[in-house]
Amino acid sequence: MKGDLHCHTKLSDGSLGIEDIIIQAKRTGIDFISITDHDTLSSTSRAVVLGERYGVHIIPGVELSAWDKARNSKVHILCYSPQKPDRLEGLCLKSCAIRKSCSLEMIEKVMKLYPITAESVLKHSSGSKSIFKQHIMRALIDYGYTNEFYGELNDELFNILNGTCIVEREYPDVNFVIDLIHSAKGVAVLAHPVQYNNIELLEELAQKEKLDGVEVYHYSANQEQQKKLLELCEKYNLIVTGGSDFHGLYNEKPTYIGMNTTDKENLDKIFKKNKK
Repeated sequence: MKGDLHCHTKLSDGSLGIEDIIIQAKRTGIDFISITDHDTLSSTSRAVVLGERYGVHIIPGVELSAWDKARNSKVHILCYSPQKPDRLEGLCLKSCAIRKSCSLEMIEKVMKLYPITAESVLKHSSGSKSIFKQHIMRALIDYGYTNEFYGELNDELFNILNGTCIVEREYPDVNFVIDLIHSAKGVAVLAHPVQYNNIELLEELAQKEKLDGVEVYHYSANQEQQKKLLELCEKYNLIVTGGSDFHGLYNEKPTYIGMNTTDKENLDKIFKKNKK
């Protein structure tokens, strides 16, 4: 028994729909899948229906945007199976509004450098709950200014340190986000801690017994880094998860559903945590 607990659809910054992902999970022998679109649980009802149709178990999920105020850095928290999902609705709406505001400002900056239109970006984000950098890059690809999502042009425009068009704002505090997940009776897992350099935060949260788990198996962490994360999970008795972080066409690196998974032992820990 295995599960891919990190997949994105067109509802956020993925290129495939819910049904496409569930069918592919079935093809690749995945027993459990969690669609964790950014700051929205809108996939849940349809995913459960389609999961029953195709014989794939669905773990409701969402990837919530947060901010580590002590280190002034971005954090993503995966929430699984919230029993009271309505409690997360306000947070999701707020974070989507923050992202959309940043993206609209980025579109304006890009349009001053390249003669594209806002409409050429928005048509790619029409099914999403927000607007993402990938949608802007898709418009630039459409008009021939680049032929790749993550190349020189992306770095020039959106590099977090010196991109000419990057716009970032603080998301809700990570402690507040985790507390809200627990208020919603969900399981809180720190997503890809290596990707955003959240290791120090991980230990801080673990020491406070705030975290339930860590996404150890993710393409951003090499074997040595995964080993270190496993040691921290054992030290603090945290659930070990894995997921592909699948975005389809919009993936930073070639990534397929089932590339990284969560094993039965840790799936059972998630289910047990939900019953408390």
